[in-house]
Amino acid sequence: MKKTTKPILILLFLLSVATVSAVNVGFPIGPGFGQPLLADTNGNVKSPEPSEEKLESNIEPDINFDVKEARCLAENIYHEARNQGTAGWLAVSSVTLNRVTDKRFPNTICEVVFQAETKESWTTKSKKDIPDAERVFYPVLYRCQFSWYCDGMSDDINQIAVFMEIMSFSKLLLTSRIMMFDITDGATFYHADYVTPSWAKSKIKTIEIGDHIFYRWK
Repeated sequence: MKKTTKPILILLFLLSVATVSAVNVGFPIGPGFGQPLLADTNGNVKSPEPSEEKLESNIEPDINFDVKEARCLAENIYHEARNQGTAGWLAVSSVTLNRVTDKRFPNTICEVVFQAETKESWTTKSKKDIPDAERVFYPVLYRCQFSWYCDGMSDDINQIAVFMEIMSFSKLLLTSRIMMFDITDGATFYHADYVTPSWAKSKIKTIEIGDHIFYRWK
């Protein structure tokens, strides 16, 4: 026998012994992980029968998904941070959702995103008999919570592929299939790093992400 063959045979023997021992104590080493493995009288391992019990991990979560809310969140991310990567998207999401759970702000995503001082359009203001639901309102210039909504510029979505990716990202957050980590540390405010708004002095700075600086209440 060659010198190199002997160590190999010893190793195979040890592995065989370990396998038999594992089978005897029911250690999960193969199909049916998590259940004891059984062996017949000839030493052949038998896979356990599939369990008919519905495990908790197989139960689909009860998900209430509001596509309108996801759209509002996606629009906010798109206009505020579409070029800032996943970190920027998550940061804007965090601020938006933190406001939803803060009693000082509206309690839905769409209301948070489009919170603004408004004025009625001249097209409906002069009409006295139309219902309130049909009246048209526009945000007052620079009197809103997220500047893209009231800066007087077009809010058209031109980068469709980017927006669809952000929409998928928003849906993933809102369906609770993943646990969102708040990388802003509870922030409910932020501003671009090239401006210094007066309100920043009354808030606590938490982090800088992309070209945004984030704050929370003191």
